[in-house]
Amino acid sequence: MRGILYLLEHDLRSFFRYKFWLAGLISMNLADLFIMAVVYGKMVDPAFIDYFKFFSPGITVLALFAAAFMIGREINFEVRRNFSHYLLSLPMTRLELVTGRVFAGGLRGMLYMSPLLLTTFFVAQRFPSPSELLIILATLFFLATGTAGLSIALAVSTKSFEKFVTSRGVVYYLLFFCSTVFYPLSAMQSLAAEGTFPQPLITFAQLNPLSSGADLIRAYLLGPPQFPFSVDLLRNVVVFSFVFVLGASAAYMKIIARE
Repeated sequence: MRGILYLLEHDLRSFFRYKFWLAGLISMNLADLFIMAVVYGKMVDPAFIDYFKFFSPGITVLALFAAAFMIGREINFEVRRNFSHYLLSLPMTRLELVTGRVFAGGLRGMLYMSPLLLTTFFVAQRFPSPSELLIILATLFFLATGTAGLSIALAVSTKSFEKFVTSRGVVYYLLFFCSTVFYPLSAMQSLAAEGTFPQPLITFAQLNPLSSGADLIRAYLLGPPQFPFSVDLLRNVVVFSFVFVLGASAAYMKIIARE
């Protein structure tokens, strides 16, 4: 644990080094909520959905995903600059090194999204019970660590910064816009029934971990019948985290073993 705690401290210090930049990002996320959601809310029939309350959990999950994904940019820089030579000289095993980086990315995502999650509670005008809050935080932590794992796997797959940025953009595009972050699944299913929305994208949106994270928060804050709780929401996030944490660990250990 000593080596892992050292890496956690190192990555958290790096993350919070630019305090004003982080404050600007949080302000941008809040602007998305209080400007875009209000504008879209005027376009959506309130009898169908309260878009302002609907979008607040979505922006919280987006912020967590973006913050946790930032660890990949740093690791890609380290791979390109052979910084791993220094890391391998530290008194820790490769497994400790990988574990520390993955959990650091997840923890950074959790810390960054905390004010937005608190804002979501105020917007929904409901605070979850301690047990509900524990489930929400555990689910978001699995999502954050899985995101960090996905980012690390992409980061070590290439030494080209341009290819990493391109692959990151593709991942962002697919996971952000083919999800229930911006619009409910029922709306996509209605379009699919009319033949104007591809059915495979419906399946992708249902399995998308961002959809599961946002809908789980909505299930506790907004509730049924529109947002019922389902064990599938937890399962999707846990499977996503398990797959990409293992994948990132294997890829990262393989790339540093070459050094």
